[in-house]
Amino acid sequence: MTRRDVDLAGADSVVAPVADEQERTVEASLRPGTLSEFVGQRELVGHLEIVLGAARVRGQVVDHLLFAGPPGLGKTSLATIVANEMSAGLRVTSGPVLTRPGDLAALLTDLHDGDVLFIDELHRLTRSVEEVLYPAMEDRRLDVMIGRGPSARSIRLDLPRFTLVGATTRTGLVAAPLRDRFGFVASLDLYGADDLTVIVTRSARLLGVALDPGAAAVIAGRSRGTPRIANRLLRRVRDVAEVRGRERVNEDLATEALELFGVDTLGLDKVDRRILGMLCDQFSRQPVGLTTLAHACGEETSTIEDAYEPYLLREGLLARTPRGRVATERAYAHLGRTPPGGGLL
Repeated sequence: MTRRDVDLAGADSVVAPVADEQERTVEASLRPGTLSEFVGQRELVGHLEIVLGAARVRGQVVDHLLFAGPPGLGKTSLATIVANEMSAGLRVTSGPVLTRPGDLAALLTDLHDGDVLFIDELHRLTRSVEEVLYPAMEDRRLDVMIGRGPSARSIRLDLPRFTLVGATTRTGLVAAPLRDRFGFVASLDLYGADDLTVIVTRSARLLGVALDPGAAAVIAGRSRGTPRIANRLLRRVRDVAEVRGRERVNEDLATEALELFGVDTLGLDKVDRRILGMLCDQFSRQPVGLTTLAHACGEETSTIEDAYEPYLLREGLLARTPRGRVATERAYAHLGRTPPGGGLL
């Protein structure tokens, strides 16, 4: 290898990280930065405007906030917005990361006055970490044990004023004592097609994609009511347009691109259709248990139950019965199959 080859290789290794960093910066810019930029969840946004506005008038920090809802609806974005609206610093962590009380103590003692601490997947906090969090949330103090055995003693540390913003996809798994310590609890709903179309149009503008209104509507209609999925599908449509040398994405190109990636008119992917296909064909008119269905589809039971079933149930494509899962008439119609005679069990 010549010196020139080495230099070129080194140049490539430098350019690649820079390009990756630029891409991450662009993707991060898709998140709204203020409440005025946040699309959808109108009732929640209205409540937040009052809560944040009142805290600013009083010169206080915001009450602790808990956002609950399915993944991809904007809980992390709302935490960022709270910090921006209050001109405060933002510290981000997640429940699975805080495995020991000392982890949380180190994080809390490093906060500055008025900071926002965002804990994602709050329901996955361990009990010992939760117990440290209770006095920190209520009294802004932290009890720390020093030493071991007979010489051990407890000291109390005062914490700066801070706002805890928690996010969870499983509200029922958040311990009641922890949930009750939040001053404002909000549940995020799935988005309608109109709001998703606005989100896709905004994201396309930020990504520099020339997108027709019809194309934005097609992407929004296949996004399962979730902005994160809408932005992901937009990127795949952008990829197809760039590879094919198309400067503008119209409705036909968006439809073709999504079909190419296996996303149908209801937003179902190949795993969704495999699940419904098993229920409509192999287990036709026969209720099937979750474990059997998972083995037949080659997926984990938790993956089917948590990632795929909720949407299929919500869309009326799958039904749970006391004896197992069955496909509905809508599932048969969507897959182009004729329901078996005698109706569904």
